[in-house]
Amino acid sequence: MAKRPRFPREWSWPGQEKIAFSIGVPFEAFEKQSQVNFVASRGQLDRFSLSYGDYGWKAGIWRLMNILDEFGLKSSISANGLAAERHPDIIRTFAQDGHEVLGHGWANDVYAKDATPDQERAEIARCTAILTETTGGIRPVGWTSPGSSGSDVTNELLAEQGYIWVGDDASDDLPFVQQTKSGPFVTLPRTNIFTNDIAAWIFPSNPTSVFLENFKETFNQLYREGQEGAPKWLSITLHSHMAGRPTMANTIRRCLDYVRQHDGVYYTRSRDIAEWALQREKEAGRLTAG
Repeated sequence: MAKRPRFPREWSWPGQEKIAFSIGVPFEAFEKQSQVNFVASRGQLDRFSLSYGDYGWKAGIWRLMNILDEFGLKSSISANGLAAERHPDIIRTFAQDGHEVLGHGWANDVYAKDATPDQERAEIARCTAILTETTGGIRPVGWTSPGSSGSDVTNELLAEQGYIWVGDDASDDLPFVQQTKSGPFVTLPRTNIFTNDIAAWIFPSNPTSVFLENFKETFNQLYREGQEGAPKWLSITLHSHMAGRPTMANTIRRCLDYVRQHDGVYYTRSRDIAEWALQREKEAGRLTAG
């Protein structure tokens, strides 16, 4: 007789779906260089590398959003404050269209781990102000640090300023709630390590077929676990200046088509997942005030 599958946590989604699926779209700006350069040393100004990043606002973000429109899906756009300052109309357009806009540091090549707590607190406030302004008054409640490299106090500082979730973690398949001095705070782990364009396509120089295979294999396992009574969550991450290039367009469509072939999928945004996690904890009586 087969043993019942073993899962460490009990979980469910709002409609008892087998799996949650979300889409992250980093919209980034850089001060000295983007993630891609050929000859520059780290920290040096590299105009070609910056131009690689500029592809995001000039072309890539629009191609990705057109694809999402084809499928009727909404994403979570992690925007640097500098990107919002430079391209407010882009941020406003997609926020008003129902996409979540979340904080992603001020510039994507400046890291919280290198800042003092006061500097980091000021940067969060600065980003919050520009994102709230450019979205037309929609205050961000989520945050992912550039490079997911938050500091020891990032979560406390975010909760202090009214945020409810952070994405600087890779330790689980599901959200989890932690207590801060300002109240409960949700961590949304990186369930996208092998379905992230920068990790699965750009850095290893893989063909797009590898990205598609990674996506299907990850989805298949998590969907199977959902069928067995342990629902999970899968996120795909598509940088506007990377996956927004034509090379990835049809691969993205094939990923989304594959998800659409399955029933019991909860199509959602990161914000909605975080709010659901807090609601579950509240209903279970496990939350305490800050």
